[in-house]
Amino acid sequence: MLVRQILKSKVTQDVVWVRPTDTVSAAARLMSENRIGTVIVSADGVALAGILSERDIVREVGRAGAACLDWTADRLMTSHLTTCTPTDSADRVLEMMTEGRFRHLPVLQDGTMIGLISIGDVVKARLSELSMEKSALEGMIMGH
Repeated sequence: MLVRQILKSKVTQDVVWVRPTDTVSAAARLMSENRIGTVIVSADGVALAGILSERDIVREVGRAGAACLDWTADRLMTSHLTTCTPTDSADRVLEMMTEGRFRHLPVLQDGTMIGLISIGDVVKARLSELSMEKSALEGMIMGH
């Protein structure tokens, strides 16, 4: 299965984002409201500046205390990003996520972000694919 197929299967293609100058607490509020673990950091919602995850926030709260919630998103975001393309395979994406120890991956096409996939999206797609393969094999065994 390819990333483009995973993106098409998502309920919503919307990517939640904050500006680099938005506060960390505003980013956390958006994550909570949307029940997501990551927001994209972007000046315009298109150009990718970084990514900010709930893990980033919790890690910094542990180090600096609650005062970091008043900092700007660009202060905590990860700016050196790993990305994927629509033609990458689900297996390759899972490898990247496992090696990099992250759960969200921006999808770029010709340098422009076209979506964001999570490890949950990839696992769901792989389980669906495995279920279809199982059904096909059962059909072959039973002579259908």
